[in-house]
Amino acid sequence: MRRAPRRPPAGTLTGVALTALGALGFASKGIFAKFLYADGWGVEATVATRSFLALPILAAWALAAVGPRALLKPSPRVIFGAAFAGILTFYVGSMLDFQALTMIDASVERVLLFTYPSMIVVLYAALYRQWPERRVLGALTLTYAGILMVVTGLDLHVLHGNLAGAGLVLGCALMSACYYLASDRWTPSIGSIGFTFYALGAATLCLGLHVAVTGMRGARAWEARDLWLLAGLVLIATVMPIVSMAEGVRRLGAQRAAVVSTIGPPATIVLGAWLIGERLHAAQWLGVALIVAGILALELTERAAAVAAGGTS
Repeated sequence: MRRAPRRPPAGTLTGVALTALGALGFASKGIFAKFLYADGWGVEATVATRSFLALPILAAWALAAVGPRALLKPSPRVIFGAAFAGILTFYVGSMLDFQALTMIDASVERVLLFTYPSMIVVLYAALYRQWPERRVLGALTLTYAGILMVVTGLDLHVLHGNLAGAGLVLGCALMSACYYLASDRWTPSIGSIGFTFYALGAATLCLGLHVAVTGMRGARAWEARDLWLLAGLVLIATVMPIVSMAEGVRRLGAQRAAVVSTIGPPATIVLGAWLIGERLHAAQWLGVALIVAGILALELTERAAAVAAGGTS
């Protein structure tokens, strides 16, 4: 008698839905930024306003989810680790990323930013002096070949237009890779919610000091359209995806969540084409496919290794 296929647990389905929702939210960030830039907003004003508005919402979420005692319980060393990771990612990385969006298409930015899992593998290899397996090297080769195709489009004019912006985005991706390494190290002690709270709080403090020293350059009087765009940037492209991804990772694990999040770059490409008329060359489309294939190969290889290790223990 044939058995009916097992249905995935409800928590798994919820995790997939939350992760996909988070990936789609992050995919819209560049589109909101492009509209704000077109209205005269500058990079610093956009990044700072986004953080100033997002932090109170995330703080309320953290207090409601875990309570003040849990947030104050971790040791100063753990809090410092989360804060330092947040400064790298939400302050330095965001400045690099939003500056890049003034130079390159939002679709190119999202695809290049999505290379951070491959950087995590390289950083792990460097930190722990473990040469990656052949399958991992093959996945890395696919990813970095895809970067070359996306940045150049096999055309010198495309390369000239994308080179500076691509470098900034890859710098942001490196910051994101460091963030995930720090999260892997400190989350067991502080929890994903607490880690996110201290990370964004430290970055917002740095942005406040930045603005105090340099002024809110690129700020405008808030018109009705700007309010809607800022609300979208903060709620749809920042707070909602941070919360959704945190919950999705908690239910699925980092590796499975990373596989689900591969919908992000194609979503940005569709939004960019629909809303702001962005178009990729055929060679760049091939690069997108190579990057997504490389990330999927990395995640599936890691999962297979984990299963094999579990079977031999």
